[in-house]
Formats: sequence, structure tokens, C-alpha cells
Amino acid sequence: MEKAALEEQQRKEVVEEELPEERKKKPRKGAYGWLRERKVRELVQGKRRLVEVPYTATLAHTLNALVANRVAAVPVAAPPGHWIGAGGSMILESDKATGAVRKHYIGMVTMLDILAHIAEEDHAADFAAAPGPDLDVRMAVPVSSIIGHSLEGFSLWTLNPNTSVLDCMESFCKGVHRALVPLESRADHVVAVELVEASPGYRMLTQMDLLAFLKENSQELKDVLSCSVQGLGAINENVFAVMKSTTVIGALRSMRTASLNAVPVVEESPGGGQLLQDGRGKRLVATFSAADLGGCPIGLLQSWLSMSIMEFKERVWMREGAAPHPHHNTKPAPRTLITCDPGTSLAEVVEEMVEGDVHRVWVVDRDGLLVGLVSLTDMLRVFRESVLLADGEAVPDVPTSSSLQINF
Repeated sequence: MEKAALEEQQRKEVVEEELPEERKKKPRKGAYGWLRERKVRELVQGKRRLVEVPYTATLAHTLNALVANRVAAVPVAAPPGHWIGAGGSMILESDKATGAVRKHYIGMVTMLDILAHIAEEDHAADFAAAPGPDLDVRMAVPVSSIIGHSLEGFSLWTLNPNTSVLDCMESFCKGVHRALVPLESRADHVVAVELVEASPGYRMLTQMDLLAFLKENSQELKDVLSCSVQGLGAINENVFAVMKSTTVIGALRSMRTASLNAVPVVEESPGGGQLLQDGRGKRLVATFSAADLGGCPIGLLQSWLSMSIMEFKERVWMREGAAPHPHHNTKPAPRTLITCDPGTSLAEVVEEMVEGDVHRVWVVDRDGLLVGLVSLTDMLRVFRESVLLADGEAVPDVPTSSSLQINF
């Protein structure tokens, strides 16, 4: 017995010596330590099955899938062995029982990709000139033909389920909007993602999921969340806007050029020659986003493209709100324009964004004039920086995290 106990003690000492310095340190308290302990798998456990489309689906079917499932992007699946994925990626789904590979994810298609396809210069003028079959023809092309119309659409991100929430935040705060998380990873004991990842199933983790997680656990993070968006440096003053008389096709072309998913709509101003202009100091009246396209039936889309943004939004609202509420016999109100002022706390903005399911909040002054915007990326960036600084950690300036794999 004494010999066995001695051998066990020696084994423990060897294991302890082999542990990296990071793990020998005393566990950290506060938000930093708490976010290090929480894992990405916790955020995706309750999520629904991955919404995807086959590579043969038409753009019309893809748009219907986006609208029906209330998502802004879907991965495109193809048979294994026939396609080179984005950047040569091998993100595969295998049969859980046999392990045989069933599909290969070859890219991501976003609502912005579809907008970019519709708003291509050589066709945009035709849409506004007269009704015709051109849009129907363009919406009938296979979805695989438009992968890469936006940078996000031409990339695939995968995230190991054992990655800490803090490491996940590092990449999401640098503009990554969503990542595929395998339910069962072969890299169970490492943070970094494998170049080849096969899983019997994936879930999609988004920036909004991460923000909702912060909201749900606000008591653990209240020291950071109580700070103002201005004090934390979350306000982005580079805000580009369109005037409310701008046509839908004009706005789409501007958004395509600038790779914007949404723009603020402002009151008319004299001398506004360009469609996309500096929005600061202008009165905010609405938001126009890629998601608004989903409210218009495909059959009516071509005839609605020449409308002004405000008329388009009114038509969409009237169509969506045409049916009265089954219990109250009232129509739903138009979507509220969500704004904040520079002194609003991070907690309040998080609450507004999650409850309103919006990806940006416009910052206005007391007179309702635009000051800037706070995006999901801005929110996650300043939150992470504040957590690191509070723990005495340096904030590294690197393009992406080692916990994610991007493929172009």
C-alpha cells in the first residue's frame, strides 16, 4: 500500500511539472476568470438545427429560407469530394452512426450577397426603368454562383466547442459575425480549430448569441456593463446615411459598394449629391437594412425597387401588418427605431439590441441628430477590452484569434 501511494504521489508531481505555466497560476476572479471558465458549447446547446441550403438551390429559394427562418445567412452544402470550399476548407458533416461524410460546406450566403447580386450595375438601371422578367431570371440562378459577392459570404469560420467565451469574443469583436460550432469535435482538448473538421452536426453561433449571453449574465458582468458607451469608446462616428427620398435600388447599390448591411435614413438636406453621405448632424428618421428585403414578396420585388425607401418600408409594414392580431384585433405597430445617447450605459444598449433583435443602435444627441452608431462588433470589442484591462491584461492588436479558422 505504501509503495502504491508513493508511486501515485510521484505521478502527480510529474503531471504537475508538465502543466503549462498558465495552468499553474492561481485561478482568476471577476469577469475575466468567469468568462475564461465558460465555454462556447454552453452557448449552442439549446440552439436549433443548422439552417442550410443545397448548392443547387435558387436564389429565390435561398431568400425564402432566410426569411422563413429569420436568419441573415445560411451555409451552402454540397456533396463531398466535388467542390473546393472557401479557401480550400474541409468543413464536413458526417453520419453519426457510420461516420461516413455526407456533405461539405462550401461557403456562406448572406442577405447582403443577394442584395449585391440584385444591385449589380449592369442590371440595376433596368429594374427601375420598366417591369420585366430580368429579376426573375436572376433570382433563378443557383446559390453556388453568388458565393463571395461579399467578404463575409466568401469565408467560413469554425469554432471549437471547448473555446472559452473570452477567446470567442476576441474574434467576434473583430468583425466576425457568425461561426459554425461542431457538436462533437475531434479536438476535445485544444482551443484551436482543426484545418479539417468533421462533425455529425453543427450549430451556428452569432454575435447576437454572444450579446444575449452577456445580457443573461449581467450580474456577473455589472462592473463593465454599468459604464457608458461614450466612456468605453464604443461609438463609431463613421456613419454613412441615405436620404429618405432615395430609391430602394439606389440604396442597395450604395450598400453593395460600401459592403454595408444597413444604413440610417435621414431627412433631406440641400446639396446632397451622393446617394451615400456622411450622416453626422442629420436628423434620423428610419433604418434601411438587408433584412427589409425579406419583407417584400419576390413577385413584387422588381416593381418595388424604384420606390423611395420610406414608401417601400410603409408597403412592407402594411403587408406584414395586414392581418389583425388574433386576440386584440389590432395591427402590429411599425418597428421601433432604436437609438441611444452618448451617456447611455452599456447594459441599457445591450438590453435594447437583444430585445429589439437589432445589430446596431444609432447614437443621437438631444435634438435627434446623428452622432454615430454602436454596432454588435463595437459592443463586444469594448466589453472585452474593459475586461482585460480590469484584470491587468494587455489588449493584443492582432487580426484574428487563434481559436478560429477563416477560409477565403
